[in-house]
Amino acid sequence: MQLIINGIIGLLTLLYPFVVYFGTQYLEPWKIAGILVILLSIRLMASVAVKHWSSPLFLIGILYFSFAIWSDRLFTLRFYPVIANAAVLLLFSWSLYSPPSLIERIARIQHPNLPPEGVVYTRRVTQIWCLFFIINGSIALATALWGSFEIWSLYNGLIAYLLMGILFAGEYIVRMKTQKHAR
Repeated sequence: MQLIINGIIGLLTLLYPFVVYFGTQYLEPWKIAGILVILLSIRLMASVAVKHWSSPLFLIGILYFSFAIWSDRLFTLRFYPVIANAAVLLLFSWSLYSPPSLIERIARIQHPNLPPEGVVYTRRVTQIWCLFFIINGSIALATALWGSFEIWSLYNGLIAYLLMGILFAGEYIVRMKTQKHAR
């Protein structure tokens, strides 16, 4: 059951701008926000039970969508990508001031004995992701404030994910090349 809930929440997160764009044709904004509060609450309970790192992110989402229910304005729903970027930026940047960095923690799952140059590399990658979330969040804010609903949906529902994928792929290529030289 948890796998199904995680899948639905994951899919809604990826498709959020399109869910809002098409959902508003059939539902009032407060109803869309209410559905998301319910889904995120279920996911939060599951993450708290296993003490997952994502629990604060789900709580932030619940608080935001609770506000969106109260405001019942379509405009309010446009700011979720901004809040999501800010929350993830906070998580990544906090790990830079409270080592090990988030990327180092992920890397140590596969490589528990990460060499010192690996620690430096993962710290740099964490910094790059922080920069990405600052830029992406700023563009998301600009589209929320000044972009048409179509531009907001296109950027936050497609272009932002393409840029994220390019960053993932680029980092992977760099990592593979630097690991070949390290051997």
